[in-house]
Amino acid sequence: PEHHKTEHHGRERIVYVGPQAQNVIRPYLLRDAQDCCFSPAESEAQRHIEQRERRRTPVQPSQRDRRKARPKQAPKTAYTKDSYRRAVARAIEKANAERRKEAENMGIEPLLLSRWHPNQLRHSAATEIRRQFGLEAAQVLLGHAKADVTQIYAERDSRLAVEVARKIG
Repeated sequence: PEHHKTEHHGRERIVYVGPQAQNVIRPYLLRDAQDCCFSPAESEAQRHIEQRERRRTPVQPSQRDRRKARPKQAPKTAYTKDSYRRAVARAIEKANAERRKEAENMGIEPLLLSRWHPNQLRHSAATEIRRQFGLEAAQVLLGHAKADVTQIYAERDSRLAVEVARKIG
């Protein structure tokens, strides 16, 4: 990103991306260096293309005229943490509605997806990195200046405590 939350402290933000993630994002990197890799406007345009391809009947003139030439809010060029969170929340609501309907038809209790927030990705990754590689690795990858901040993000590994207790008796 062009700006980050600690730039006023004179800190540089480095994002480390491993080979698997590089393979996933490679197609999105072929653009101007100032442009964001993921664009809501591009996603919306792609969604409309896919809708048209799935269409089984011809578009009627009245349907074509319904689309506003100048909508109140056009898709933005970049996602924010809030737009990203809303998109995931809407997808979860849609999936849960489908699960409720299926469960009702089958006469069982629905197994619903829980609410989700973007910071859960960071916390989960921090916990896993800390478990596999230690606190310092998690601190560096998360970009924290101090390990005490990383300890808040990375949950303690209870498996380690169980292993230590087992070994010491």
